[in-house]
Amino acid sequence: MKFRLEESIASHSPVKHGGLYSVKNVDSAVTDFSSNISPLGFPPLVKKAIKKEIQSLDVYPDSDSTKLRSHLEWYTGISRDQIVVGNGATEIIYNFCRAFLGKKTSILISIPTFGEYEVACKLAGCKISFFKTMNLNDSLDDFIKIIPKSGCIFLCNPNNPTGAIMPKSKMLEIIKNAKKKNTLVFVDECFIELVPSSNESVTKALKKFDNLFVLCSLTKSFGLAGIRIGYGLGSKKMISVLNKIKIPWNVSGLAQKAASAALCHSFYLDKTRNLIKKESKYLSSSIAKMPNFSCHNSATNFILIKSKIKSKILQKKLLAKKILVRDCSNFRGLNDQYIRIAVKNHKENVNLIKALESIK
Repeated sequence: MKFRLEESIASHSPVKHGGLYSVKNVDSAVTDFSSNISPLGFPPLVKKAIKKEIQSLDVYPDSDSTKLRSHLEWYTGISRDQIVVGNGATEIIYNFCRAFLGKKTSILISIPTFGEYEVACKLAGCKISFFKTMNLNDSLDDFIKIIPKSGCIFLCNPNNPTGAIMPKSKMLEIIKNAKKKNTLVFVDECFIELVPSSNESVTKALKKFDNLFVLCSLTKSFGLAGIRIGYGLGSKKMISVLNKIKIPWNVSGLAQKAASAALCHSFYLDKTRNLIKKESKYLSSSIAKMPNFSCHNSATNFILIKSKIKSKILQKKLLAKKILVRDCSNFRGLNDQYIRIAVKNHKENVNLIKALESIK
């Protein structure tokens, strides 16, 4: 049977990500450095909440995530009617593009960065332009000059996979200039809670800029990758649209309960950030001594490494040592000279360093 597909769907190619299921026949004993999850995993209260919620598996979840949005209001300081909850942050990216972007909408994306922005925009039929830079701080004026009119900008802060972070003041400069051009600014802050040394979040700017949307994730900060939970912050009008178009029961009852429990562990994030600060320094200083590798400065819980060994070959060699790293050759703006590693606990990090040192 033949199907009539729109061009954007017929040409669609899913983004390849990291994780244990990103490679075939992976050994369960492999240590996953390809996923940028909190090195401490999920908080203890999450396990208790899930066990308790198991008794309600035969009950449909609250489609509006009412209690979780109330908890997020307390956690973020943003009104609950400015919060949308998603089955992972990625669902929100696609819903945002579906709702507010369309054919011929001009999009500006700074690359290399998370690939789902580009793919979601392509499905919406947008006209996409790319701005290549390893650190947007170094070329901010040039970026601002090419902000499209009545379009949308996608920014990741801190950026995945480079780890570079933009100060709040510079981010606000972009948002302000975009506002003048009637352009939306989509800021992905999924890793910002894992930045040890500063808080550059622009969430408070939502009170002033109705062209701003901020994406957040509990996956990274609280180690909840397996249950898929993310949220977005925007104007009341914007969030009303996103809540209206999302599929019913998009977030499971287990996920809602687990997320609410995780939010009670604000001290857990302090502990996580302290570990990241210490271990990131250990990894960077150790890798800097190796002739085949060099690190990009990272503000968060992962490090982009430039390698003299091709990324796929290096990934394969490390897999033989039961270590999985992220091959970054499929990031637009990068090539087969790059891998990315997550910052994990000290024992795991030591094993990674030993493995890298042994590779010739």
